[in-house]
Amino acid sequence: MALAYDNYKGRMGIGKIYSGKISKNQNMLLVKMDGSQNTSKITALSMYDGLKQVEVEDAQAGDIVAVAGFDDIHIGDVLTDPQNPVQLPAVDIEPPTIKMTFGVNTSPFAGREGKFVTSRNLRDRLIKELETNVALKVDGLEQGSDSFLVAGRGELHLAVLVETMRREGYELQVSQPEVIFHEENGQKMEPYEVVTIDVPTDYQGAVIEELGRRGGELQHMETTQQGELHAEYLIPTRGVIGLKNLLLTRTRGTVIINNLFDSYKPVHEIDLKGNEHGSLIASEAGVSNAYGLNNAQERGTLFIGPALEVYEGMVVGKNSVDTDLELNICKTKKLTNMRSSGADDAIILTPHKEVGLDFALEYIGPDELVEVTPKSIRLRKRVLSSIERKKIYRQNK
Repeated sequence: MALAYDNYKGRMGIGKIYSGKISKNQNMLLVKMDGSQNTSKITALSMYDGLKQVEVEDAQAGDIVAVAGFDDIHIGDVLTDPQNPVQLPAVDIEPPTIKMTFGVNTSPFAGREGKFVTSRNLRDRLIKELETNVALKVDGLEQGSDSFLVAGRGELHLAVLVETMRREGYELQVSQPEVIFHEENGQKMEPYEVVTIDVPTDYQGAVIEELGRRGGELQHMETTQQGELHAEYLIPTRGVIGLKNLLLTRTRGTVIINNLFDSYKPVHEIDLKGNEHGSLIASEAGVSNAYGLNNAQERGTLFIGPALEVYEGMVVGKNSVDTDLELNICKTKKLTNMRSSGADDAIILTPHKEVGLDFALEYIGPDELVEVTPKSIRLRKRVLSSIERKKIYRQNK
């Protein structure tokens, strides 16, 4: 049973009829996973023509239908005949493994590009998402909260939600993905995933080394008929965060990665120092230019190009070393009586790296955020002021 939501029909259960037939306005018994039961009437019955729902009067065994009239229907529930009830095997829903904080955009550019920008807008949207997205968990939905802790089944699950919201006109800021730990019998447990890798044999060394460093345990390995390496690893979810973009870079985009939640296992130490990075940070607000960017590109990889408005505390690139560096990319070359009009023609900028949502979520550190709007994706520090960041650093030192 899957779920859908209609503004007029309410919550709808989608499933396959295993036996018998059903009709509109028929009384049906809803058997929930906890064993509780209640009887209600089918107020709307629809089948699918491609992706389009088409209302019908009745359906029979083998049909996939959407049923309305049961406001409390969930994944794993069964609709059956009240006179001859039949209980089907329950469907297990995988627990959330990753959590992120969704909050109101607090950057200097807040409200410029989004249509829905307030905490009330975000709260209403997340409540609506909970109607059909049963693997999603949200904390902090009480009135007065500006941020919400959202938990899902992985980075991709939450990234799809963020991308959907930005396409709908929402503006928000999200934090670094974090693993959800459990405690069982006094022992700290963490989620593990099965990761499947397909990569040309030329790059197998880099892949095996990286997965081993992140705590991956090799389960199966073979060479396919196409001459590629096929490997399956059991790896902590902590080690999966940031893995995709790293392997795509090291294999020149030839790697194919799939991952699926496996189980919770005891926590053990893994080497995640390779995930640490230093950022290039804009020290002043203004508009970037070729002269300022030319100085910045010598120190790392740029995320933005010229003629782009920036603010203090915005992350404009990745430093070549593991420390943050503040740069004024809006700085212009001073005029002198010895400077000719074509003095800047020799500046050649290296094409900057385009920042997508997947890359941004994998890149940011604990003290950074992703600013998401319908038109832009920006990286920023949690604390924008350089002076305030230095105060926090001295206090934590």
